[in-house]
Amino acid sequence: MDEKSAYQQKLEAQLDEWKAEILKLQAKADKAQADAKLKYLEQLKEVRRQQKEAVEKLGELRKAQGKAWEDMKSGFEEAWSNISDSMKKAFGRFG
Repeated sequence: MDEKSAYQQKLEAQLDEWKAEILKLQAKADKAQADAKLKYLEQLKEVRRQQKEAVEKLGELRKAQGKAWEDMKSGFEEAWSNISDSMKKAFGRFG
């Protein structure tokens, strides 16, 4: 397995983790009282937006070949880190 494939698998695993966390958050929202439910739903909207952004970034990375892949990797890592931090904060607020 080359570096790009291994890197993509790592990112896909992270997306799967986030998906599971979003499902947990949705379950909590479904059980919550009206006021809390609104907060959960607002938070769900934000984490889903971030999840979509992460999926799009991964799609861009998959398309990159050769030198473009190497050039994109560092910028991608910074963007992914920002998304990851935001997701952790969001899950922490309601987790």
